[in-house]
Amino acid sequence: MQTIINAQVPEFKLQAYRNGNFETVGSNDIKGKWSVFFFYPADFTFVCPTELEDMAEKYADFQELGVEIYSVSTDTHFVHKAWHDASETIRKIKYPMLADPTGNLCRAFGVLLEEDGVAYRGTFLVNPEGKIKIAEIHDNGIGRNAAELLRKVEAALFVASHPAEVCPAKWKRGDATLKPSIDLVGKI
Repeated sequence: MQTIINAQVPEFKLQAYRNGNFETVGSNDIKGKWSVFFFYPADFTFVCPTELEDMAEKYADFQELGVEIYSVSTDTHFVHKAWHDASETIRKIKYPMLADPTGNLCRAFGVLLEEDGVAYRGTFLVNPEGKIKIAEIHDNGIGRNAAELLRKVEAALFVASHPAEVCPAKWKRGDATLKPSIDLVGKI
């Protein structure tokens, strides 16, 4: 199996639903910014709205860090709007909901279930150069936690701006980091 870490995000252009409007989002829109791609199986389902609401509740925290969130499913942008209109939970979402009905972006990130035409629960952090720095894929019965994702994103941003340091297990913003060296070998 080939790793997706440090792979370049492919060129893409998709329709999206956001804040009562349809818009086009493409690979040019993510250049120079940190982005999270949050793939989920389908609108009008069970675990998905709990995850999207969790992300909506943490969206301001991600924005404060300069990170944009993009939820992605194989539904159309019309279905995203219908879900938004029908669900009080989904109306909380302020981030773009990308529509990937062809499955091309899901396939490029390695999360498309070809036989079902839906995505696994995939979460990817992309740096400003378009490289994937965090990749996590869950089976569809296992929901994700936005607070844990936020912690990981904070660690990735720290490491990107402090290349001589690394973040140990359970690291949180403000905690001590490590400076890898021969002096640390066997002492941690």
